[in-house]
Amino acid sequence: MFGIIGTWKMCFLPVRAAWEGLCESGSSADAVTSAVTRVEDDPAFCSVGFGGLPDREGHVTLDAAFMNGDTLRLGAVMDAEYIKNPILAARLLCGRETSCLLAGWGAERFAAENGLAVRNMLTPESRRKWIDALKRQPERPDAYRGHDTVCVLALDRGGGMTAGVSTSGLFMKEPGRVGDSPLVGSGFYCDSRFGAAAATGLGEQVMRGCLSYAVVSLMRRGASPADACREALSDLEDTRRRLGEEKGSISLIALAPDGRFGAATTLGLFPFAAGDDKGVSLYACDEKGGIRPVREEDLEGAD
Repeated sequence: MFGIIGTWKMCFLPVRAAWEGLCESGSSADAVTSAVTRVEDDPAFCSVGFGGLPDREGHVTLDAAFMNGDTLRLGAVMDAEYIKNPILAARLLCGRETSCLLAGWGAERFAAENGLAVRNMLTPESRRKWIDALKRQPERPDAYRGHDTVCVLALDRGGGMTAGVSTSGLFMKEPGRVGDSPLVGSGFYCDSRFGAAAATGLGEQVMRGCLSYAVVSLMRRGASPADACREALSDLEDTRRRLGEEKGSISLIALAPDGRFGAATTLGLFPFAAGDDKGVSLYACDEKGGIRPVREEDLEGAD
């Protein structure tokens, strides 16, 4: 028995490749690393890794995290400008007792000292988008105009679970801004006894509910992955409505130790890829909690 789930349509091919490794008794850690790295390396995905979306000053700064569900150890980097694959740095940090979360130049130095590739992550295309945005001068950044964190959760045949996330963050964010992605309990959480969860969306909203930890806590009490995602998201949205706030921009995924998966979203449509020992498919979740398999051509225009 094994399973894997990843956010957004962009994750389908990377998840399918990682799923093949799980079929051959590969580890959940390697599956997560493989899938996230593939997304980071593709400049076509403008919200993650190389060619990511810049901040207000034109710098691409990256956040990533990695968590081992067997040991509850984690590693994360944030506000890192020159790490080619931040998920690799996060995985290396995951084995540390202390200093497992590094920011800025400290994260970049750690990556270089440990043999990881460093480079400027700004591409001509991402620079063009930055210049165009400066001309428009938007009132505030929008989480779902190019902000799609890649989140991958995996379960291997040995029962080990791993979570990994990577993002360039909110487009046109304030320099130094960090969202939920590298923060344990908010952007991700993984405990092999109970399950794993991760979030994508506007980090400032996700953090208010510590949503990933909330989902795993609900699974610990017996909720299915889908029900846990829906309940955690509904609780936060109920609070925000009472405060007179608009509907949030959040999507959640979860994976249980028995291979079941689930998702929830505030969006009209949230695509994700998931697989088990029967195969891997693309799915769509709607804001009412419905989940159905879809084809790539059904999601034209969706991320």
